[in-house]
Amino acid sequence: MPEAHQPIRVALVDDQQLVRSGFGMLINSQPDLEVVAEAGNGIEAVQALSATTADVVLMDVRMPGMDGIEATRRILEQAAAQPPGSQRAEIKIVVLTTFDLDEYALAAIRAGASGFLLKDAPPEELLEAIRTVYRGDAVIAPSTTRRLLDHVAPLLREPTAERSEHAAAVESLTAREHEVFLLIAQGRSNPEIAAGLFLSEATVKTHVGHILAKLGARDRVQIVVIAYETGAVSPGM
Repeated sequence: MPEAHQPIRVALVDDQQLVRSGFGMLINSQPDLEVVAEAGNGIEAVQALSATTADVVLMDVRMPGMDGIEATRRILEQAAAQPPGSQRAEIKIVVLTTFDLDEYALAAIRAGASGFLLKDAPPEELLEAIRTVYRGDAVIAPSTTRRLLDHVAPLLREPTAERSEHAAAVESLTAREHEVFLLIAQGRSNPEIAAGLFLSEATVKTHVGHILAKLGARDRVQIVVIAYETGAVSPGM
């Protein structure tokens, strides 16, 4: 992770130059954020991020050539191949979509994206999403994430070997970890979980780390998906 005084490094991937320019001006207007790379399609994005270190990528989901889903998969494969502790191993991807309930967003999350955001979200929401994903202590726009997953819950419940593995992993959680797991699935942040369970934030972080390890999940959004897959959370809960 960058030093405390170093801005969060952002990469912009969108096939429309005007969109990139608008996002770039907005992001660079913030003292704690900086655009370090831009790309007009998935292939350019994979190339750019093999040469430049970014903390958070804003990734358009629909692009000519290589789309945002495949680009997300490849960039995270590159990250996974980095040595432990490498800044490039920590990269997070936020998918940009024009549809609220979009199967592309779900596919991107399954490919490893840390969340998705509507392109027409208010500027403050976009900026806060970058910071939230970078910190890793909450899910972006939990209400929107829940709406997407409620919509596609039947797809998530289809029997697969992966779902069976996830169910066994959920069973391995301790009682306290299971409580934290359910609160993460409801979109709660670490401070909210700490307050609700009368725990310190440090203790909650420890539990979250154990849950991620036991579930083999990359981040909190993966935890939410697993909660839906395994029936721990149902639509409308």
